[in-house]
Amino acid sequence: MKEKNKVVGTSGEIIASQYLKKKKYKILLVNYKNKIGEIDIIAKQGEYIVFVEVKTRETLAFGRPCEAVNNLKQYKIRKTATKYLKENKMMDCPCRFDCIEIIGDNINHIENAF
Repeated sequence: MKEKNKVVGTSGEIIASQYLKKKKYKILLVNYKNKIGEIDIIAKQGEYIVFVEVKTRETLAFGRPCEAVNNLKQYKIRKTATKYLKENKMMDCPCRFDCIEIIGDNINHIENAF
């Protein structure tokens, strides 16, 4: 089951990256990792650095995908993003945190999700 989840997650990240490119986002990194955590996609839209959490589900049987981005997950993403911004001397850049839900063939992009 874990292997299937990884395949579904990876395909979701590819779909989300393609979606963002069509919306004129510049993809900076996919699967950024540091000792704190991981960010699925780091992109640039205009002057904004956008940290994107991608959640992919085949159905809504277990609720909306972005409901899985709980307070602890949000905290880890923020801390990971801060480390990225410091490493890249981008602390003055405006940024935001988005969530992209992929449910079957549907994409729901939630800007400023948290």
